[in-house]
Amino acid sequence: MTDQRPRPNKLHAPDLRVRKDGDKIVMLSAYDYHIARLAELAGVDLLLVGDSLGMVVLGGNGTTAVTLDEILHHTRAVVCGAPNTHVIADLPFGSYQVSDAQAIENSVRLLKEGGADSVKLEGGRVVADRVRAIVAAGIPVAGHIGLTPQSAGSQGGWKVQGRDVESARGILADAEAIAEAGVFCIVIEAVPTELGALITERVAVPTIGIGAGPSCDGQVLVSPDLLGLETRLTPKFTDPYVDLATIIQDAFTAFGTDVRQGHFPTADLSHAMDPEIVAKLRGPS
Repeated sequence: MTDQRPRPNKLHAPDLRVRKDGDKIVMLSAYDYHIARLAELAGVDLLLVGDSLGMVVLGGNGTTAVTLDEILHHTRAVVCGAPNTHVIADLPFGSYQVSDAQAIENSVRLLKEGGADSVKLEGGRVVADRVRAIVAAGIPVAGHIGLTPQSAGSQGGWKVQGRDVESARGILADAEAIAEAGVFCIVIEAVPTELGALITERVAVPTIGIGAGPSCDGQVLVSPDLLGLETRLTPKFTDPYVDLATIIQDAFTAFGTDVRQGHFPTADLSHAMDPEIVAKLRGPS
């Protein structure tokens, strides 16, 4: 594969808003330079530096321990790999709950220090005023409703949300509240297909589903899930496109075998020295 990186016009928040009911939006999570570079080459519209990195990169069991500095660290790498792609950075747990001032300050850091184009935060009606404050500060905001990993414990764990009338109405109200507050798109996670479709009909901004059915205006997956690298959790909505875990493990095994049997490195992979210099080194000083 030749690296002939396309030079598209980066999509900004207003560009994404007009994609409502238009061409489907393609989003992937990314946490490092290499995945970001390949995603941009593949024409992905949006890259999300999600706090899911706490699980799929750092190996934890949840997202609440992720820090703002960790998000900043990975955002910088993703921006380097995909300079022409809109990068959304997550506001991790504890970085926006205290006050509008805290949320704005940390959002500014993600843009200034991380190079992100926008930020994302979880929640609906309870964070609508927070969304409004960040947007008023000139920072584009993406929303996230349905299953919200930062508060999964209070939602009964990692399970589908909105299965009954009351909770479904609550999620719909959440979507309407943050849309009115000014988000430019809404990630909808782990809700029934019918609810995903209803939310998409009701709000004027694009919806991006992850386990929310095919009617959303776009779809997002966690890149290690798509690549078959994450083997601990296998959400129903994830269907790996490749089994990289097996491919990579086989490559590591083959490398180990070659080293132990003396087959690596070969002469072609080694640096040679002029024979006369070697002779002088071996001879008496």
